[in-house]
Amino acid sequence: MQRRRRVFQIGFFALFLLAPALNLFRFDLNQAQLWVLGWRWSLGIDAFVRGDATAVQTAINILLRGFLPAILFIAGFLAVAYRYGRLYCGWLCPHFSLVEMLNDLLHRASGKLSIWDRSTTPRSGRQAQKRWWPVFLLACVLCGFVWAITLLTYLLPPAEVWAHLVRGTSTPNQLRFIGIGTLVFTLEFTLARHLFCRFGCAVGLFQSLAWMANPKAMVVSFARDRARECKTCDAPRGSACDHACPMRLNPRNIKRMMFSCVQCGQCLSACDSTQSDQGRPPSLEWKVGLDAVRETLHQRRDRVH
Repeated sequence: MQRRRRVFQIGFFALFLLAPALNLFRFDLNQAQLWVLGWRWSLGIDAFVRGDATAVQTAINILLRGFLPAILFIAGFLAVAYRYGRLYCGWLCPHFSLVEMLNDLLHRASGKLSIWDRSTTPRSGRQAQKRWWPVFLLACVLCGFVWAITLLTYLLPPAEVWAHLVRGTSTPNQLRFIGIGTLVFTLEFTLARHLFCRFGCAVGLFQSLAWMANPKAMVVSFARDRARECKTCDAPRGSACDHACPMRLNPRNIKRMMFSCVQCGQCLSACDSTQSDQGRPPSLEWKVGLDAVRETLHQRRDRVH
């Protein structure tokens, strides 16, 4: 499952970087023109200004070409989140892909997944080595730079942006955008990448709200009748699932405490691996529909008792 997820993440990250150059999606500030899937996307306002379209025709164009596609896209996106949670975050989001990469580098340097963690997060066969600190910091700067450049190419022609950058002829506004963007994103990747994913990302927040509103939405189910088996999990200092979650959540917790779960499935993979080593089936698995409702009811009953 994790290999498949990596393939999706790499593919979508490549799409995120290449979409402006391929005119798949960008807004050209020079021409005030939106590009979608290689086509110039117009609301028909220019025709109205020229007198080639009536006010009624223009209003219909704005409705059909502007509001309707946006509503359908948002509705479809939230429909997926309503049933499966923050699937986009865990399987596609370019930012979360970088978060996981930087987590791994920081863990190699300090044994932690965030500089704000008070204790280290154990990983089998890995010891913190200070020589990884420069690699982590350099990766944060490079990611911030790439993020700033990529966002600029969504607003200006990519060929123009890169040509000016290579020749050293970027305009003052372009340099300010790149410089400020690189600084802000570098600080975010270094200090607050988890906080942004959990509390600052509007895309993630609305997915979580949709997911929480559906009692039948997919959840991580814990076999509570086998809870004692977690004590023998071979991960040091606790269960493997507790240390696998990149969002710093406890996978065996109740749904409302898993508000920012990105459905990456790393806790399931960790549980499967450690339990299989002991000849047992995993105690964590995804449940959806009525099985998800039963899981929620079990959680409430356990809290009452």
